[in-house]
Amino acid sequence: MAQSEYIKSLLQKAQQNLKTIVLPEGEDERVLEAAHLITEAKTAKIIILGDTKKIADFYAKNNWSLYDIEVINPADSPQLGKYTELLYELRKAKGLSYEEAQKLALNNNYFGTLMIKAGDADGMVSGANHSTADTVRPALQIIKSAKKERAVSSFFIMVSQNKPYIFSDCGVVINPNDKELADIALTAAETAIMFGIEPTVAMLSFSTKGSAKGEEVEKVQRATALAKQALQSEEYRGMNIKIDGELQVDAALDAGVCAKKAPNSEVDGKARVMIFPNLDAGNICYKMLQRLGRCEAYGPILQGLNAPVNDLSRGCSAEDIVGAVAITCIQANK
Repeated sequence: MAQSEYIKSLLQKAQQNLKTIVLPEGEDERVLEAAHLITEAKTAKIIILGDTKKIADFYAKNNWSLYDIEVINPADSPQLGKYTELLYELRKAKGLSYEEAQKLALNNNYFGTLMIKAGDADGMVSGANHSTADTVRPALQIIKSAKKERAVSSFFIMVSQNKPYIFSDCGVVINPNDKELADIALTAAETAIMFGIEPTVAMLSFSTKGSAKGEEVEKVQRATALAKQALQSEEYRGMNIKIDGELQVDAALDAGVCAKKAPNSEVDGKARVMIFPNLDAGNICYKMLQRLGRCEAYGPILQGLNAPVNDLSRGCSAEDIVGAVAITCIQANK
């Protein structure tokens, strides 16, 4: 199972209020193993989408029970007609025909997302065999953003020496403008609170407090100002969110360096939420820490949706999927 005590604590939290989570990639043995581990630990109620016979044969070969796991082949489901109609009604104004809705509803990622929309599941975890776009697209079309004025983004929970951090955005918004970057920071701070992580936010750059110049630096400066302005609103009262930028990583994480480079920073070298200026920076950083720094990495997890639909790295392990499901359960409990 998951290594860190922090992730184990999330598993225990998920056990306290079981949620129903869809795993749409029943063709993947890592997903099937994860479903077994999750069910044995009573972390969530699992629904697997896929070929029922092949899944049953795989479980029998491993002497695992399917007793508490529901397996659905979308093509054989009695709910297919209901989900097709639901998708058509949601998307017909965008030009989707009923015939196109029928085809899309057979897609496992669409079928699983429609289960959530219909109230038949609480969340979904996909991506072991699909791109982020394949997972995110149905979620954006069906579940939609919780706040119309704020874009959906993503985060990773990175665990280093049992200490959790939020990294955002590492998977969805390629090159956010200043408003989008501010929104990502605010949403990530709320995410940190949800997962028991101090909402101390660093707006990252290659510059600290004007030590370098350029449009990319100015973008982070403007985003920081917008986020700080938003924190003055009633919405964030009492959350104790701290945001500062622009900061280099060493100033964000090392109190001694911060005292020299940004002596008046309220982050004070103790950032737990790291906001990257673009997807290049975020994606490269998390993968490098995962591979060279041996950090646990869970995500990309979507934030800002009305219900949780989450992504996996295609290089994930069964244990990574277990952790992602626990995270999804906690999001569903909010």
